[in-house]
Amino acid sequence: MTPDLQAGPYRLRALAPSDADRLHALINDWSVVRMLSRPPFPYPRDLTDEWIAETVRASTAGSAFHFAITDPDDRLLGCVGLRILPGRAASVGYWIGRSHWGQGIATTCARRIASWALATLPIDTLRAWAAIDNPASAAVLRKIGFHETGKDMQRFASRGGEHQVGVFEAKRADLAPNTESIAGSDEDRAPVPKRLIMVVAAALVDARGRVLLARRPEGKPLAGLWEFPGGKVEPGEEPVAALRRELAEELGLDMARTCLAPLTFVSTPVGRNDLLLMLYVGRIGRQAPVGHEGQALLWAPPEGLRDYDMPEPDRPLPPLLLDLLGPAGLPAETP
Repeated sequence: MTPDLQAGPYRLRALAPSDADRLHALINDWSVVRMLSRPPFPYPRDLTDEWIAETVRASTAGSAFHFAITDPDDRLLGCVGLRILPGRAASVGYWIGRSHWGQGIATTCARRIASWALATLPIDTLRAWAAIDNPASAAVLRKIGFHETGKDMQRFASRGGEHQVGVFEAKRADLAPNTESIAGSDEDRAPVPKRLIMVVAAALVDARGRVLLARRPEGKPLAGLWEFPGGKVEPGEEPVAALRRELAEELGLDMARTCLAPLTFVSTPVGRNDLLLMLYVGRIGRQAPVGHEGQALLWAPPEGLRDYDMPEPDRPLPPLLLDLLGPAGLPAETP
């Protein structure tokens, strides 16, 4: 179902029948509806009720999620939403009532929906379309990380024909903040020495031979990807001590040193730096992990680990775990 989200001062919530009058008053405006491809003009009042009911059905089915944009007094300002597309993608759309233009509402709410979608839904690509004569909408998309991939033609019911649109796309890396950027021109920049970032992770195995995966929560870089739980090694910290600390902080687990055995490592460049990921394996026993940082958790059989989208450093690890554990988490047989 469509969740309640906060986007700056605005609340994003499911549409309700009580929104119909206000929604109709906002969208039955030529300056608004002419930039939307689906709605007709004039916009019939009964169509508002039908559309709100359809948003509830689509949300229940998981095929689309439409949100009312409301102010702190729960007054409707516009709508933002997305539809699930084939190929692990979703389309994003939004509109704001004309009296609320120029306040950054569309940018704030579209960014929030994009972040939520990539962190929560089984997608890795967002797409959007903006009419060529709607530069404000295109500017919103560019501000939140979308890039234009081309032009297309799209039918606009309100205008009674096809019109040219810009086609936009964004992936996780496009919407993630660029932590590597440094202000100033290349000539003004002092050389930045490479750093070695040390990260520890654990493949925790339960009594059924399944491996624990954690989904990176919204607000973190690469939100929505699945990974082996763990984190950075602090300066002067021993790797296994760092892993025990991270498992306690993230999952509430008290793992003894003797329960964690080093398996392998992965070295890869990350921006200007180098990352060293050290993977440990451990039996979890009777403890029940809990996502203390809002991350979703799941238990996956070793042979199913490759079915989950993972950050680049984690991707070589599932085959190694399958070799170690064998199908269904059983010890691999030796010839």
